[in-house]
Amino acid sequence: MNSSKLTLRGVLKALGPGILYAGAAIGASHLVQSTRAGASYGFEIVWAVILINLFKYPFFEFGYRYTAATGKTMLEGYRELGQWAIRTYFILIFLTAIVNFTAVLIVSTGLAAFFFNIQLSIFLMSLILLGIILLMLLFGHYALLDGSMKVIITVLSIATIIAFVISANHDIEISETFIQPDLWDATGIAFLIALMGWMPTPIEASVWPSLWAIEREKQTHYKPNYKELLFDFHVGYVGSAIMALFFLGLGALVLYGKGIEFSSSSIKFSEQLVSVYGETFGSWSVPVITGIALLTMLSTTLTVIDAYPRTLGGSMGLISDSVKKNSSKLYWIWVLFLSGAAMLIIGLFTSSMRNLLDFATVISFLAAPFFAYINFKVVKSDFIPKEFHPKKWLIVLSLAGLIFLIGFSVIFILSKIVF
Repeated sequence: MNSSKLTLRGVLKALGPGILYAGAAIGASHLVQSTRAGASYGFEIVWAVILINLFKYPFFEFGYRYTAATGKTMLEGYRELGQWAIRTYFILIFLTAIVNFTAVLIVSTGLAAFFFNIQLSIFLMSLILLGIILLMLLFGHYALLDGSMKVIITVLSIATIIAFVISANHDIEISETFIQPDLWDATGIAFLIALMGWMPTPIEASVWPSLWAIEREKQTHYKPNYKELLFDFHVGYVGSAIMALFFLGLGALVLYGKGIEFSSSSIKFSEQLVSVYGETFGSWSVPVITGIALLTMLSTTLTVIDAYPRTLGGSMGLISDSVKKNSSKLYWIWVLFLSGAAMLIIGLFTSSMRNLLDFATVISFLAAPFFAYINFKVVKSDFIPKEFHPKKWLIVLSLAGLIFLIGFSVIFILSKIVF
């Protein structure tokens, strides 16, 4: 693949996978975890959001870099490393896919129940919502993902930035009884790891844009060059990182110091979440913002349930040639399997949305060093032309990122032993 200059036509043709990535990111990690972080710790925790976005950057960039340089998906890069890489990736993503999809589905369900004021159980609401998502996926597929995400993310981003600017012009009112929780005790460290686990998204999601890029080519009949694909990546990655700071800032400006304990109920939590905008814009904005947030989470859920089956099926096809012959069926087998597993978990843990979300994000963080390492190995290998190898500064940043991810994983494990 050539690395010729950027053109407006080429950028517009290539733009898509990066937006889908941003849509997956600006979901539970931003709407929920970033807002919770600001509400609990104020701006003190902003360093964590900045550093995790910085240190995860190389490993997401490597996913794009490999596809841009070779025209292949990152999964094929793992297979080039050896069966150990693709098999281990498959096992880990199988485990994370179940909990991650369940977590985003239950957050979406809470917003839907709150928005429509439906009094059904979370299990039944999740089942109905899942049915709608599967129908959207069946009839719309990639074109629906690509088209809807660009509009939804733009609207939510503009509303969030405006809300932040308005809130910044008001003084922060701190309750006299408020005591800021300790960030470095066992509970604080667990929350810190949970925040960073899905910030901006789990590292295994670095494979998704390479799969979506292939779908985008089929849709547009245009093969982007190296620079056009990397431009698409930076739009999504940098945009989602900036939005994480705005969501954290909203939590800090509107909710910090009020001693609010976020509910484990997904419906009650949704009400608390939307109150951030309601207190800024006025009560009239609550249904509007709830609708936008719901659309965002629906898009995230739709993106996740498209990406994980696509990744699991693709991995299996690269592990076994006989399985690859049935690759078209594999996608829907995994869609149905993950849907069934999610409903089973929701049926067992309907009252603990917050705990489920924290569990999912912690698992993602602990698995991150492996995903980061194999991405690093792929772009440093001979399977990618030398001219597309990362520059020295990016190598240094990726090594620092590996140390950061491993270091905080060790801190988390020690906190469980010591405290």
